[in-house]
Amino acid sequence: MTTTQARTEPDHTPGTEPQADTPAAAGHAGGHGPHGYSAQKDAHLKRLRRIEGQIRGLQRMVDEDVYCIDVLTQVSASTKALQSFALSLLEEHLRHCVAAAAEQGGAELDAKVAEATAAIGRLLRS
Repeated sequence: MTTTQARTEPDHTPGTEPQADTPAAAGHAGGHGPHGYSAQKDAHLKRLRRIEGQIRGLQRMVDEDVYCIDVLTQVSASTKALQSFALSLLEEHLRHCVAAAAEQGGAELDAKVAEATAAIGRLLRS
């Protein structure tokens, strides 16, 4: 993928699958089930394959001794694509998981808000 293609990609973003002992997993049977991203799963997988192709392109660029600034430009495009994917997942988490917890209120809502806040913190540090 070219740098231009990466910039024209819609602004969306990745998260990680919650572990079975996390508050996120507690909201779904065994940590599995209809997550906020489930409705867009095919589009997300397509997007991740595109990002994977970008990373393979980086490997080829290094193998072929491409000019360092060109490699850095592609690194930047790949990073932006991953950040965009992560933001998309975060938005879906807020709309689905946090919204469902808001209906329940109490400790479940507090846990989901804390979890989302921690995820935002991790994204900001990356």
